[in-house]
Amino acid sequence: MTSQHVPAAPSVVPQAEDEVVTICRELLRIDTSNYGDGSGPGERTAAEYVQGLLEEVGLETTFFESAPRRASVVARLEGADPTRPALVLHGHTDVVPAHAPDWTVDPFSGEEIDGMLWGRGAVDMKDMDAMILAVVRQMVREGRKPARDVVLAFFADEEAGGPLGAGWAVDNRPELFEGATEAISEVGGFSVELGGRRAYLLQTAEKGLGWLRLVADGRAGHGSQINPDNAVAHLAGAVARIAAHPWPLTLTPTVQALLRGVADLTGLRYDVEDPHVIDELVAALGSTSRFVGATLRNTATPTQLDAGYKANVVPGTATAVLDTRFLPAERDSMRAVLEDLAGPHVRIETIHEDIGLEAPITGALVDRMVDAVLAEDPGAVVLPYMLSAGTDNKSLARLGITGYGFAPLQLPPELDFAGMFHGVDERVPVSALRFGVRVLDRLLAQG
Repeated sequence: MTSQHVPAAPSVVPQAEDEVVTICRELLRIDTSNYGDGSGPGERTAAEYVQGLLEEVGLETTFFESAPRRASVVARLEGADPTRPALVLHGHTDVVPAHAPDWTVDPFSGEEIDGMLWGRGAVDMKDMDAMILAVVRQMVREGRKPARDVVLAFFADEEAGGPLGAGWAVDNRPELFEGATEAISEVGGFSVELGGRRAYLLQTAEKGLGWLRLVADGRAGHGSQINPDNAVAHLAGAVARIAAHPWPLTLTPTVQALLRGVADLTGLRYDVEDPHVIDELVAALGSTSRFVGATLRNTATPTQLDAGYKANVVPGTATAVLDTRFLPAERDSMRAVLEDLAGPHVRIETIHEDIGLEAPITGALVDRMVDAVLAEDPGAVVLPYMLSAGTDNKSLARLGITGYGFAPLQLPPELDFAGMFHGVDERVPVSALRFGVRVLDRLLAQG
């Protein structure tokens, strides 16, 4: 049997496994900080690097800027069966800012220390970008085709909700995704330890997003006078009520399937009617409970406050910002509760909003992802989960594309993976990158 029939043959894969480390390191060294206000360096340098890697092996690329230096790259890899619906394999090249004095190393150095690559974006998500590029380059060099057409997309602006990246591409260049019905991206496929076994969490759902501004109006005046129409007081009351609100426990099918799997692996009791049992199951996930715990209910987190300009002046307006995350299909009901909690003196404005997603936890693509993981880690299990944050799959959903999170990483159990996202000292094991290359290679070949 020739190597083209064995995608993960030892003579083939090690080249991609070596290259993924180099590509990831180079991407980490490119500052693509997204401050959300247009003040950052943009993604153009990273996009040009990605474009060069794809074109070097002969792929035709589409490079576009939605705004100066806000660049994205899309290409299409022809599959063995072009009559099948295409798969979108996508990542984002922007990162959240990093405060260098808080870090052990320069967050844009791409240093390798004790088998780890350090840098902003190491897990969110330049690791996956590098895995995609390394696998695709290897396949093209060897003349191997994926099972079906694969649309490769590297988007700008995901960390600000994607209006200048995936959202812009969907609205302005939908033809680039013609024929695609499914997509794979970030924050899924990573391993956790449960009951002495490795479990890989496949992201099949994600919460909806609402960044909201609370605006309180009142009567401006002197701070020494009694003022019952104080905008700061109105706002403070609204923020306090929203922050203290006990959102009810609501378990979606994805979350129920995950917790049932945790119970099976750990021997803990499973009872969706008992909140204490649910808390125990979530806690069994260790640091990953940060992801999962926030998917049990809607959440509304105050993140910004702004009012006044002088100690003795009551301002006429005060504002706050909420980061709200709602379960799929609960946007309207959550908004009604927020309106009630805000009260009559505070109005709610939408800064940015996007949908929640819940994809099927069974089907051909899910089976292929599970098979690819288990081929590399036969003793493991794969469980579905819901992401409490969001991905560019939200934008692609507007084209009818069903999205999953599958950036496969075999992680040491002591690594606080959830804490790496937007955290200090973000890093990814080199061995996990190599594992991910092997899994993605299998997935694209079987597709």
